[in-house]
Amino acid sequence: MEKIYLDYAATTYVRDEVLEEMLPYFKEGFGNPSSLYESGRRAAGVLDAARKSMAKSLGAASKNEIHFTACGTESDNWALRGIMEANAKKGKHLVTTAAEHHAVLHAAGHLETLGYEVTVLPVDEYGAVSAEQVKNALRADTVLVSVIYANNEVGTVNPIREIGRVVREAGVLFHTDAVQAAGSIPLDVQKDWIDLLSLSAHKFYGPKGVGALYVREGVKIAPLLYGGAQERKRRAGTENVPEIAGMAKALLLAVQEMDEEMRRISLLRDYMMEKVRECLPRAVVNGHGTHRLPNNVNISLKGIESEAALLSLDMAGIECSSGSACTSGSLEPSHVLLAMGKPPEEVRSALRFTLGKTTTKEQIDRVLGQLKELHCRADRLEEC
Repeated sequence: MEKIYLDYAATTYVRDEVLEEMLPYFKEGFGNPSSLYESGRRAAGVLDAARKSMAKSLGAASKNEIHFTACGTESDNWALRGIMEANAKKGKHLVTTAAEHHAVLHAAGHLETLGYEVTVLPVDEYGAVSAEQVKNALRADTVLVSVIYANNEVGTVNPIREIGRVVREAGVLFHTDAVQAAGSIPLDVQKDWIDLLSLSAHKFYGPKGVGALYVREGVKIAPLLYGGAQERKRRAGTENVPEIAGMAKALLLAVQEMDEEMRRISLLRDYMMEKVRECLPRAVVNGHGTHRLPNNVNISLKGIESEAALLSLDMAGIECSSGSACTSGSLEPSHVLLAMGKPPEEVRSALRFTLGKTTTKEQIDRVLGQLKELHCRADRLEEC
Protein backbone atom coordinates (compact mmCIF):
# COMPACT_ATOMS: atom_id res chain seq x y z
CA MET A 1 0.00 0.00 0.00
CA GLU A 2 1.41 3.35 -1.07
CA LYS A 3 1.78 5.85 1.74
CA ILE A 4 0.15 9.21 1.06
CA TYR A 5 1.77 12.16 2.82
CA LEU A 6 -0.47 15.20 3.13
CA ASP A 7 1.17 17.12 5.96
CA TYR A 8 3.52 19.38 4.05
CA ALA A 9 2.63 22.29 6.33
CA ALA A 10 4.25 20.35 9.17
CA THR A 11 7.44 19.67 7.26
CA THR A 12 8.77 18.83 3.81
CA TYR A 13 11.49 16.49 2.59
CA VAL A 14 14.85 17.90 1.51
CA ARG A 15 15.05 18.20 -2.27
CA ASP A 16 17.92 16.41 -4.03
CA GLU A 17 19.24 19.71 -5.38
CA VAL A 18 19.24 21.16 -1.87
CA LEU A 19 21.04 18.17 -0.36
CA GLU A 20 23.63 18.38 -3.13
CA GLU A 21 24.16 22.06 -2.31
CA MET A 22 24.72 21.24 1.37
CA LEU A 23 27.02 18.21 1.21
CA PRO A 24 30.35 19.91 0.40
CA TYR A 25 30.19 22.01 3.57
CA PHE A 26 29.96 19.03 5.91
CA LYS A 27 33.43 17.75 4.94
CA GLU A 28 35.90 19.46 2.61
CA GLY A 29 34.29 22.89 3.02
CA PHE A 30 33.81 22.71 6.79
CA GLY A 31 35.69 25.93 7.70
CA ASN A 32 34.43 28.39 10.30
CA PRO A 33 33.20 31.53 8.48
CA SER A 34 34.69 33.73 11.22
CA SER A 35 38.22 32.45 10.51
CA LEU A 36 40.59 34.48 8.34
CA TYR A 37 42.36 31.64 6.53
CA GLU A 38 41.27 30.21 3.18
CA SER A 39 38.72 27.62 4.34
CA GLY A 40 37.13 30.19 6.65
CA ARG A 41 36.96 32.75 3.85
CA ARG A 42 35.34 30.13 1.64
CA ALA A 43 32.66 29.45 4.26
CA ALA A 44 32.11 33.18 4.70
CA GLY A 45 31.63 33.42 0.95
CA VAL A 46 28.94 30.73 1.13
CA LEU A 47 27.06 32.78 3.76
CA ASP A 48 27.43 35.94 1.70
CA ALA A 49 26.06 34.21 -1.40
CA ALA A 50 23.15 32.76 0.61
CA ARG A 51 22.30 36.20 2.00
CA LYS A 52 22.31 37.74 -1.48
CA SER A 53 20.15 34.96 -2.89
CA MET A 54 17.60 35.11 -0.07
CA ALA A 55 17.43 38.90 -0.18
CA LYS A 56 16.62 38.71 -3.88
CA SER A 57 14.01 35.97 -3.31
CA LEU A 58 12.25 38.13 -0.71
CA GLY A 59 12.54 41.43 -2.55
CA ALA A 60 14.84 42.87 0.13
CA ALA A 61 17.00 45.91 -0.63
CA SER A 62 20.21 44.52 0.87
CA LYS A 63 21.82 41.20 1.79
CA ASN A 64 22.56 42.74 5.20
CA GLU A 65 18.84 42.59 5.99
CA ILE A 66 18.93 38.77 6.12
CA HIS A 67 19.79 37.23 9.50
CA PHE A 68 20.18 33.48 9.94
CA THR A 69 18.46 31.69 12.83
CA ALA A 70 17.72 28.12 13.89
CA CYS A 71 14.01 28.07 12.96
CA GLY A 72 10.84 30.07 12.44
CA THR A 73 9.99 29.97 16.13
CA GLU A 74 13.31 31.57 16.99
CA SER A 75 12.78 34.21 14.32
CA ASP A 76 9.32 35.06 15.68
CA ASN A 77 10.60 35.28 19.25
CA TRP A 78 13.51 37.46 18.22
CA ALA A 79 11.27 39.78 16.20
CA LEU A 80 8.86 40.41 19.07
CA ARG A 81 11.24 40.43 22.00
CA GLY A 82 14.09 42.16 20.19
CA ILE A 83 11.95 44.97 18.81
CA MET A 84 10.02 45.61 22.01
CA GLU A 85 13.20 45.65 24.11
CA ALA A 86 15.14 47.90 21.74
CA ASN A 87 12.30 50.40 21.34
CA ALA A 88 10.90 50.49 24.88
CA LYS A 89 11.51 54.24 25.11
CA LYS A 90 8.87 54.82 22.44
CA GLY A 91 6.29 52.64 24.18
CA LYS A 92 5.38 49.19 25.38
CA HIS A 93 2.37 48.37 23.24
CA LEU A 94 2.24 45.44 20.81
CA VAL A 95 -0.61 44.50 18.45
CA THR A 96 -1.14 40.97 17.17
CA THR A 97 -4.03 38.63 16.29
CA ALA A 98 -5.85 35.73 17.89
CA ALA A 99 -4.95 33.37 15.02
CA GLU A 100 -1.16 33.66 15.19
CA HIS A 101 1.16 30.70 15.58
CA HIS A 102 1.98 30.00 19.22
CA ALA A 103 5.54 31.19 18.56
CA VAL A 104 4.08 34.70 18.35
CA LEU A 105 1.28 34.35 20.90
CA HIS A 106 3.48 32.81 23.59
CA ALA A 107 6.24 35.35 22.98
CA ALA A 108 3.64 38.10 23.34
CA GLY A 109 2.40 36.49 26.53
CA HIS A 110 5.93 36.46 27.91
CA LEU A 111 6.29 40.15 27.10
CA GLU A 112 3.14 40.84 29.14
CA THR A 113 4.84 39.33 32.20
CA LEU A 114 7.63 41.87 31.70
CA GLY A 115 5.23 44.83 31.77
CA TYR A 116 4.44 45.20 28.08
CA GLU A 117 0.85 45.63 26.90
CA VAL A 118 -0.53 43.39 24.15
CA THR A 119 -3.67 43.94 22.08
CA VAL A 120 -4.89 40.70 20.50
CA LEU A 121 -7.22 41.44 17.60
CA PRO A 122 -10.15 39.09 16.95
CA VAL A 123 -10.31 37.41 13.55
CA ASP A 124 -13.26 36.89 11.23
CA GLU A 125 -14.92 33.58 10.37
CA TYR A 126 -12.04 32.81 8.00
CA GLY A 127 -9.25 33.55 10.47
CA ALA A 128 -8.27 36.91 8.95
CA VAL A 129 -7.96 40.49 10.17
CA SER A 130 -8.43 43.68 8.17
CA ALA A 131 -6.19 46.69 7.74
CA GLU A 132 -8.95 48.78 9.31
CA GLN A 133 -8.89 46.65 12.46
CA VAL A 134 -5.15 47.08 12.75
CA LYS A 135 -5.34 50.82 12.12
CA ASN A 136 -7.95 51.25 14.84
CA ALA A 137 -5.80 49.34 17.34
CA LEU A 138 -2.75 51.58 16.90
CA ARG A 139 -1.85 54.00 19.69
CA ALA A 140 0.80 56.63 20.28
CA ASP A 141 2.82 54.09 22.27
CA THR A 142 2.45 51.20 19.78
CA VAL A 143 5.88 49.85 18.85
CA LEU A 144 5.12 46.77 16.77
CA VAL A 145 2.33 45.03 14.87
CA SER A 146 2.71 41.30 14.17
CA VAL A 147 0.25 39.65 11.77
CA ILE A 148 0.69 36.19 10.31
CA TYR A 149 1.03 36.20 6.51
CA ALA A 150 -0.86 32.95 5.93
CA ASN A 151 -2.43 30.90 8.70
CA ASN A 152 -0.65 27.64 9.39
CA GLU A 153 -3.84 25.74 10.24
CA VAL A 154 -6.56 26.91 7.86
CA GLY A 155 -4.42 28.51 5.16
CA THR A 156 -6.16 31.90 5.08
CA VAL A 157 -3.94 34.65 3.67
CA ASN A 158 -4.17 38.04 5.37
CA PRO A 159 -4.21 41.36 3.42
CA ILE A 160 -0.57 41.96 4.32
CA ARG A 161 0.13 44.75 1.84
CA GLU A 162 -2.81 46.82 3.06
CA ILE A 163 -1.90 46.18 6.70
CA GLY A 164 1.74 47.00 6.08
CA ARG A 165 0.85 50.30 4.46
CA VAL A 166 -1.33 51.57 7.33
CA VAL A 167 1.25 50.47 9.88
CA ARG A 168 4.10 52.22 8.04
CA GLU A 169 2.03 55.39 7.66
CA ALA A 170 1.53 55.40 11.43
CA GLY A 171 5.28 55.14 12.05
CA VAL A 172 4.95 51.71 13.66
CA LEU A 173 7.06 48.64 12.86
CA PHE A 174 5.45 45.68 11.12
CA HIS A 175 6.42 42.00 11.51
CA THR A 176 4.87 39.06 9.70
CA ASP A 177 5.28 35.36 10.38
CA ALA A 178 5.67 34.08 6.81
CA VAL A 179 6.74 30.57 7.78
CA GLN A 180 3.84 28.96 5.87
CA ALA A 181 3.81 31.52 3.07
CA ALA A 182 7.48 31.47 2.09
CA GLY A 183 8.04 29.28 -0.93
CA SER A 184 4.30 28.90 -1.57
CA ILE A 185 3.16 32.38 -2.59
CA PRO A 186 5.05 35.48 -3.81
CA LEU A 187 6.66 37.60 -1.10
CA ASP A 188 8.06 41.11 -1.51
CA VAL A 189 9.07 42.80 1.73
CA GLN A 190 9.37 46.23 0.11
CA LYS A 191 6.07 46.22 -1.77
CA ASP A 192 4.31 44.80 1.28
CA TRP A 193 5.76 47.45 3.65
CA ILE A 194 7.24 44.74 5.88
CA ASP A 195 9.92 45.61 8.45
CA LEU A 196 10.53 42.11 9.78
CA LEU A 197 9.69 38.70 8.28
CA SER A 198 10.21 35.19 9.69
CA LEU A 199 10.70 32.01 7.69
CA SER A 200 11.84 28.42 8.20
CA ALA A 201 13.67 26.29 5.62
CA HIS A 202 11.97 22.96 6.29
CA LYS A 203 8.64 24.34 5.11
CA PHE A 204 9.90 24.75 1.52
CA TYR A 205 11.96 21.59 0.95
CA GLY A 206 15.01 22.75 2.85
CA PRO A 207 16.64 21.25 5.96
CA LYS A 208 15.27 21.38 9.50
CA GLY A 209 17.09 23.45 12.09
CA VAL A 210 17.64 26.63 10.07
CA GLY A 211 15.54 29.73 9.46
CA ALA A 212 15.89 33.43 8.85
CA LEU A 213 14.66 36.80 10.04
CA TYR A 214 14.52 39.68 7.58
CA VAL A 215 15.12 42.98 9.39
CA ARG A 216 14.78 46.13 7.29
CA GLU A 217 17.88 48.30 7.27
CA GLY A 218 17.70 50.94 10.00
CA VAL A 219 15.28 49.02 12.24
CA LYS A 220 16.54 48.93 15.82
CA ILE A 221 16.44 45.41 17.29
CA ALA A 222 18.10 44.00 20.40
CA PRO A 223 20.52 41.09 19.95
CA LEU A 224 19.09 37.60 20.30
CA LEU A 225 22.27 35.96 21.61
CA TYR A 226 25.41 37.45 23.10
CA GLY A 227 28.97 36.16 22.88
CA GLY A 228 30.16 36.81 19.33
CA ALA A 229 30.05 39.16 16.36
CA GLN A 230 28.08 36.88 14.04
CA GLU A 231 24.97 38.13 12.20
CA ARG A 232 26.00 41.76 12.52
CA LYS A 233 26.54 41.28 16.28
CA ARG A 234 22.86 40.42 16.69
CA ARG A 235 22.98 36.61 17.01
CA ALA A 236 26.19 35.18 18.40
CA GLY A 237 27.27 31.65 17.50
CA THR A 238 28.95 29.90 14.60
CA GLU A 239 26.63 29.87 11.61
CA ASN A 240 25.23 26.59 10.30
CA VAL A 241 26.92 26.88 6.91
CA PRO A 242 25.63 23.68 5.22
CA GLU A 243 22.01 24.27 6.19
CA ILE A 244 22.13 27.97 5.36
CA ALA A 245 23.40 27.08 1.89
CA GLY A 246 20.57 24.55 1.60
CA MET A 247 17.94 27.04 2.76
CA ALA A 248 19.01 29.63 0.19
CA LYS A 249 18.95 27.02 -2.58
CA ALA A 250 15.53 25.72 -1.50
CA LEU A 251 14.01 29.22 -1.47
CA LEU A 252 15.56 30.06 -4.84
CA LEU A 253 14.11 26.90 -6.42
CA ALA A 254 10.71 27.54 -4.82
CA VAL A 255 10.59 31.07 -6.23
CA GLN A 256 11.74 29.95 -9.69
CA GLU A 257 9.08 27.21 -9.85
CA MET A 258 6.35 29.07 -8.00
CA ASP A 259 4.03 30.06 -10.84
CA GLU A 260 3.83 26.55 -12.26
CA GLU A 261 3.60 24.82 -8.88
CA MET A 262 0.94 27.22 -7.61
CA ARG A 263 -1.23 26.46 -10.64
CA ARG A 264 -0.79 22.69 -10.29
CA ILE A 265 -1.36 22.46 -6.57
CA SER A 266 -4.22 25.00 -6.50
CA LEU A 267 -6.14 22.81 -8.96
CA LEU A 268 -5.70 19.80 -6.68
CA ARG A 269 -6.73 21.86 -3.65
CA ASP A 270 -9.86 23.17 -5.37
CA TYR A 271 -10.74 19.70 -6.64
CA MET A 272 -10.47 18.25 -3.14
CA MET A 273 -12.53 21.04 -1.55
CA GLU A 274 -15.20 20.72 -4.25
CA LYS A 275 -15.48 16.96 -3.75
CA VAL A 276 -15.60 17.33 0.03
CA ARG A 277 -18.51 19.74 -0.25
CA GLU A 278 -20.22 17.59 -2.87
CA CYS A 279 -19.83 14.13 -1.32
CA LEU A 280 -19.58 14.69 2.45
CA PRO A 281 -22.67 16.38 3.91
CA ARG A 282 -21.12 16.31 7.38
CA ALA A 283 -18.01 18.17 6.23
CA VAL A 284 -17.29 21.89 6.60
CA VAL A 285 -14.34 23.51 4.83
CA ASN A 286 -12.47 25.86 7.17
CA GLY A 287 -10.70 29.01 6.06
CA HIS A 288 -11.26 31.41 3.20
CA GLY A 289 -12.56 30.01 -0.08
CA THR A 290 -10.10 31.85 -2.31
CA HIS A 291 -7.69 33.88 -0.19
CA ARG A 292 -5.85 30.81 1.05
CA LEU A 293 -2.58 29.01 0.53
CA PRO A 294 -2.56 26.92 -2.66
CA ASN A 295 -1.89 23.68 -0.79
CA ASN A 296 -4.18 23.91 2.25
CA VAL A 297 -7.45 21.97 2.74
CA ASN A 298 -8.78 22.14 6.29
CA ILE A 299 -12.10 20.42 7.00
CA SER A 300 -14.25 19.53 9.96
CA LEU A 301 -15.94 16.14 9.65
CA LYS A 302 -18.70 16.61 12.18
CA GLY A 303 -19.44 13.64 14.39
CA ILE A 304 -15.93 12.20 14.12
CA GLU A 305 -13.23 13.16 16.62
CA SER A 306 -9.99 14.27 14.97
CA GLU A 307 -7.87 11.74 16.84
CA ALA A 308 -10.03 8.82 15.75
CA ALA A 309 -10.05 10.04 12.16
CA LEU A 310 -6.26 10.48 12.13
CA LEU A 311 -5.72 6.95 13.43
CA SER A 312 -8.12 5.50 10.87
CA LEU A 313 -6.47 7.42 8.04
CA ASP A 314 -3.01 6.39 9.25
CA MET A 315 -4.05 2.73 9.13
CA ALA A 316 -5.04 3.34 5.52
CA GLY A 317 -1.60 4.80 4.79
CA ILE A 318 -2.68 8.45 4.81
CA GLU A 319 -0.73 10.98 6.88
CA CYS A 320 -2.33 14.32 7.72
CA SER A 321 -2.90 16.32 10.90
CA SER A 322 -5.51 17.97 13.04
CA GLY A 323 -3.75 21.33 13.05
CA SER A 324 -0.34 22.79 13.76
CA ALA A 325 2.43 20.21 14.11
CA CYS A 326 3.72 22.21 17.07
CA THR A 327 0.56 21.40 19.05
CA SER A 328 -0.21 17.92 17.70
CA GLY A 329 0.63 16.32 21.04
CA SER A 330 -1.72 18.63 22.92
CA LEU A 331 -5.27 17.78 23.89
CA GLU A 332 -6.22 21.46 23.70
CA PRO A 333 -8.64 22.41 20.89
CA SER A 334 -7.34 24.57 18.04
CA HIS A 335 -7.06 28.19 19.19
CA VAL A 336 -7.36 29.25 15.54
CA LEU A 337 -10.71 27.55 14.95
CA LEU A 338 -11.99 28.78 18.31
CA ALA A 339 -10.95 32.33 17.38
CA MET A 340 -12.87 31.92 14.11
CA GLY A 341 -16.02 31.24 16.15
CA LYS A 342 -16.33 27.58 15.16
CA PRO A 343 -18.67 25.48 17.35
CA PRO A 344 -16.97 22.88 19.60
CA GLU A 345 -18.14 19.97 17.43
CA GLU A 346 -16.35 21.39 14.40
CA VAL A 347 -13.23 22.27 16.35
CA ARG A 348 -12.94 18.72 17.75
CA SER A 349 -13.32 17.17 14.30
CA ALA A 350 -10.87 19.28 12.29
CA LEU A 351 -8.44 17.69 9.85
CA ARG A 352 -5.70 19.53 7.96
CA PHE A 353 -4.53 18.21 4.59
CA THR A 354 -1.58 20.08 3.09
CA LEU A 355 -0.48 19.11 -0.39
CA GLY A 356 3.02 19.06 -1.82
CA LYS A 357 5.27 18.12 -4.70
CA THR A 358 4.44 14.40 -4.54
CA THR A 359 0.67 14.89 -4.38
CA THR A 360 -1.40 13.56 -7.29
CA LYS A 361 -5.09 13.54 -8.20
CA GLU A 362 -5.09 9.76 -7.70
CA GLN A 363 -3.92 10.26 -4.13
CA ILE A 364 -6.61 12.86 -3.50
CA ASP A 365 -9.25 10.43 -4.81
CA ARG A 366 -7.99 7.74 -2.46
CA VAL A 367 -8.15 10.13 0.48
CA LEU A 368 -11.68 11.14 -0.50
CA GLY A 369 -12.65 7.47 -0.52
CA GLN A 370 -11.36 7.04 3.02
CA LEU A 371 -13.18 10.18 4.15
CA LYS A 372 -16.40 8.79 2.68
CA GLU A 373 -15.90 5.62 4.71
CA LEU A 374 -15.44 7.66 7.87
CA HIS A 375 -18.52 9.66 6.96
CA CYS A 376 -20.64 6.52 6.47
CA ARG A 377 -19.34 5.04 9.72
CA ALA A 378 -20.42 8.16 11.60
CA ASP A 379 -23.87 7.93 9.97
CA ARG A 380 -24.27 4.31 11.08
CA LEU A 381 -23.23 5.13 14.64
CA GLU A 382 -25.70 7.98 14.74
CA GLU A 383 -28.49 5.69 13.57
CA CYS A 384 -27.65 3.26 16.37
